[in-house]
Amino acid sequence: MIRVAQVAPNIFPTPPLHHGGTERVVHDLGVALRGLGVEVTLFAPSDSVTDLPRVGDYPSLAALEAREGKVAPGVPAALEALQMEALARRLDAFDIVHCHGEFAHAAILGVRRCRSLTTVHWRVDERDRALFFSGFPDLPVAAISAAQEAGIPAPNRAGIVHHGIARDRYALRTDPEGGLAFVGRMTDQKRPDTAIRVARAAGLPIRLAGTVDVGNPGYFDRAVRPLLGEDAVYVGPVDDRAKGLLLGDARALLFPIDWPEPFGLVMIEAMACGTPVIAWNRGSVPEIVEDGITGFVVSSEAEAVAAVARVGELDRTQVRRRFEARFTAARMAADYLAIYRRLLAA
Repeated sequence: MIRVAQVAPNIFPTPPLHHGGTERVVHDLGVALRGLGVEVTLFAPSDSVTDLPRVGDYPSLAALEAREGKVAPGVPAALEALQMEALARRLDAFDIVHCHGEFAHAAILGVRRCRSLTTVHWRVDERDRALFFSGFPDLPVAAISAAQEAGIPAPNRAGIVHHGIARDRYALRTDPEGGLAFVGRMTDQKRPDTAIRVARAAGLPIRLAGTVDVGNPGYFDRAVRPLLGEDAVYVGPVDDRAKGLLLGDARALLFPIDWPEPFGLVMIEAMACGTPVIAWNRGSVPEIVEDGITGFVVSSEAEAVAAVARVGELDRTQVRRRFEARFTAARMAADYLAIYRRLLAA
C-alpha cells in the first residue's frame, strides 16, 4: 500500500465551508485516493472537519480572522512554518509527499524531493514562480492544465492532471427556471461586472455568488455594486448546497475571466449540474469547455451574448455525461496515482 501525505494550504479548513477551491480539490483527492487503496494522511488546519487521518495543531487563517479580526501580516508564514515542522518530523512515514502549498516545502523535503509531488493551484507565469523553479529543478510538479504546464520548466514537469470533484456532490438539473449565474471571487480577474453586462444585453437576470476578494476589496464597491439591481442580484458566499441550487437553476454559467486561469473549478461544478458554460478563451478554458457540447468558448461580450441565445441547443444530460467522463475525483485520483507510481519506480 502506498503511503501518501496530502499537504493542504493553511488559508481555509480542508474541506472549505464556502470559498476555497484548492482545499476542496485536496480533500476530494484524498477521499478518492483512499477509495483506490492508498493510505492517505492529510496535513491541514485544526478546524478541518474530515474523516481522513489528519495532522495539524493550528487553526486556519480564516478561523483566526473570524475569531480575532485582522491578524498580523506574518501569520500566514508562521502557520506554514508550523505545518512544515510537523511534516519534517514525519517524512519517513510516507512514500510520497504531495504538497499543494506555496514554497517552503521544497526546502523541507531536501533529498526527498524526488519522491514528492507539487501541485500549484495558481498561475505560474510570474516572477515568484520563476525564482522558485530555478532553485528547485529536481522538484516534480504536476500541472492542472496544459495551459499552466506551458509556464513550468521542462525539468520540473511531472504530468498534467485536470481537477475533479466528487461525482455525487451536484445533481443533474434538466429544467432550469432561472436566468444566468456567476460564481467566483469578486475581483477583476474574474470580472463579475462583465457577467452583469452580458446578462443584461441578453435580456436575462443573473445571480452572482462568491466572496469579495480580500486582495482587491475596493473592486466590488467600485465596479460591481453600482451594476446590481433587481435583474442582477449578489447573494454572497455559498456552500455546496446553495451553489448546486444556483448552478442547477441557471440556463448557463458565465465565466468572463480576465487572466490566465490555470483551471477554473466552477466550470466543472456547473457541468456536474448539466449547466452549460460560456467562458472566455483564456488559460485553461479551451481544455475544459468542449465548444458546442458543454458550452461555448468566446472572446468578447458580443460573442457571449450570442452564445447565451444558443444554450438551448445544448443537451444538459450530455453536459452531465461529459462531466462524469472527464472531471470526477475518481479520475483525478487515478491520474495522480499513476504519477506517484512513476516517481517511486524512478
